[in-house]
Amino acid sequence: MSVSAFTPQIHTPLTMKPKIKHRQKQKPKSFSLSTTPITQASFSDPFVLQLAETLEDSLSPSVSLQKLRDSSSESLLSTSWPSRKDEPFRFTDTSFIRHSQIIPITKPPQLDYLPSINGNTLLPNIVIADGFVLNSMSKVSTLPDGVYVGGLLSDSSDRIAKRVLEFVGDFEWGDLFWSVNGLGTPVMTVVYVPAGVKVDNPIHFKYVSVEGGEEGSKKLPVSNPRVFVVVEEGGEVGIIEEFMSKEGNDDKRYWANPVLEVVIGKGAKVRHSYVQSQSLNSAHIKWTAVRQEAASSYELVEVSTGGKLSRHNLHVQQLGPDTATELSTFHLSVGDQTQDLHSRLVLDHPRGYSQQLHKCIVAHSQGQAVFDGNVKARGIDLETARKALVFSFGAEVIEKLPYSFIRKQVENHVKGLLGSPFKGSSH
Repeated sequence: MSVSAFTPQIHTPLTMKPKIKHRQKQKPKSFSLSTTPITQASFSDPFVLQLAETLEDSLSPSVSLQKLRDSSSESLLSTSWPSRKDEPFRFTDTSFIRHSQIIPITKPPQLDYLPSINGNTLLPNIVIADGFVLNSMSKVSTLPDGVYVGGLLSDSSDRIAKRVLEFVGDFEWGDLFWSVNGLGTPVMTVVYVPAGVKVDNPIHFKYVSVEGGEEGSKKLPVSNPRVFVVVEEGGEVGIIEEFMSKEGNDDKRYWANPVLEVVIGKGAKVRHSYVQSQSLNSAHIKWTAVRQEAASSYELVEVSTGGKLSRHNLHVQQLGPDTATELSTFHLSVGDQTQDLHSRLVLDHPRGYSQQLHKCIVAHSQGQAVFDGNVKARGIDLETARKALVFSFGAEVIEKLPYSFIRKQVENHVKGLLGSPFKGSSH
């Protein structure tokens, strides 16, 4: 399999000229690590710049993805690799990725590596291996008329492409991993449900990690799958995301860096299931960003048990009144694992409703579970509950709940049932 690699043991020169090609905005011609003023300090991370260059060099040109790649490369110019000094990563150590030999995967795997992955299913399904859609192993022929599942077309006059591009590149809450995906994704898969159409059977995305380094090596192949879901007014659909390793790869080292964006129109409904059971030597950093119009509904059920480092960044924004959001998540750490959920709910319209339940179990002395539930609420009914069980001495469950309530009418019920060592804060 073709790969291109870079090793993060960087000997920093005095100045460094970024090679990122797509930028149109003004940029400095070099980065002086010793004389850069404070206003440009964020431009001084050579590791991120080299990662961006390596990702860019690994890709073929794509007209349909140019807007996304431009905004992502621009963002990476002013983004440093996160450390424990950064508040969002205070309890989450990403040095496992930082100190590895990161290798962008440039081609899809051979099909003989995946003899049994499709299985026996009656559901519409899409197989994505190492970030590439395998059309020969996918089945979408049973979908209702008007429903589209496929790559983002490069034809600017295409109705669905124009609709998706209205939203691409304007998400302001993303972090470094969001931008790495935007720059490094080889293809964007689109799910489009027209107004009033109800898809009876859920669409099943099977994400398979094939390429991987051996246990004990520094090799860390990275994949950046990206899916964009648009459900127009009154439409309904179920989305299942299942992340796994190729059979026999349960101890391989790799980095899965997926992104899912969901736009839910007025009165529409999306039911989302997310299951993550990847290698215990892997990194799994996922973003889910959801926009809900008035009277829409979003339901998430999540189970995460895999990964040495697993983090889910979940952002849900209600953009109109009478909107409902229900989140139910379960994390299990049975080894030297970090299971991390960072959620942000923006609920600032009348008669909004949100219910979030997070449960975690830590059963190893080096295991850790992190929950950061950030809520901005105005005139809504909010319920958040979290439960944790710790079965091993030295294990940790860390919680942080920074609520920001704008009106007194907000009803807040926070319930906790905690086992042993617990630390964190709730407001």
